[in-house]
Amino acid sequence: MKIMYIKKKVIYIILIAIVTIIFLSFIRVGIRNRDSETFARDIYYNGNIDKKVIAFACNVDWGEEYIPKLLDILEEEDISITFFVTGKWAEKNESLLKEIYNRGHQIGNHGYSHRDYGKLNYEINKSEIEKCHNVVYNILGIDCKYFAPPSGSFNDNTIKAANELNYDIIMWSIDTIDWREDTTEELIVQRILTKADNSHIVLMHPKENTIKALPYVIKSLKKDGFHIGNISDVIK
Repeated sequence: MKIMYIKKKVIYIILIAIVTIIFLSFIRVGIRNRDSETFARDIYYNGNIDKKVIAFACNVDWGEEYIPKLLDILEEEDISITFFVTGKWAEKNESLLKEIYNRGHQIGNHGYSHRDYGKLNYEINKSEIEKCHNVVYNILGIDCKYFAPPSGSFNDNTIKAANELNYDIIMWSIDTIDWREDTTEELIVQRILTKADNSHIVLMHPKENTIKALPYVIKSLKKDGFHIGNISDVIK
């Protein structure tokens, strides 16, 4: 009888252990599902359309003196691109932001200030993205949907904040590195044309050598059969 009692006790303990393992597994799956929901928004280094379309993304926190000429070049070539602006820049340059938008270009969110978002906590990430969103909305009456983190720096907090604010994070496929003083017009042309491919995203800034390089770049891409557009043109 004693042996049977011990066996029953062992079986009872084993059953409890099995039930506990199953219960913990369900909890783990639930946590994973919540995490996948938290990070459900996409991070795009390039688009997802397999066509000869290439997007230009111009990040703006300075360089407003070059933007009128840039707009003229784009208008002449009948091209609409995406300008990612910081909230601080937008506040100081309302009329220019309106001109960019009224001339048919897409406006994206570059954060309120040009900070290292990869080092910021969740609350500050969310505040920076949301504040820029509100600045642009108050000036143009539109809701931006793409966020380009300054310097391409982001962390899990950035992803979570962007997701909760219904933003996709936009990176790049081709970096012109035009902000560096040693980047020449020729280097910008080379960096774009040697890497151009379907759905690629070209990162640029309003710089003098970028303005000089663009006419040749645009004509060469068009000659190769590319349509040049904004971020929405390369993302379904």
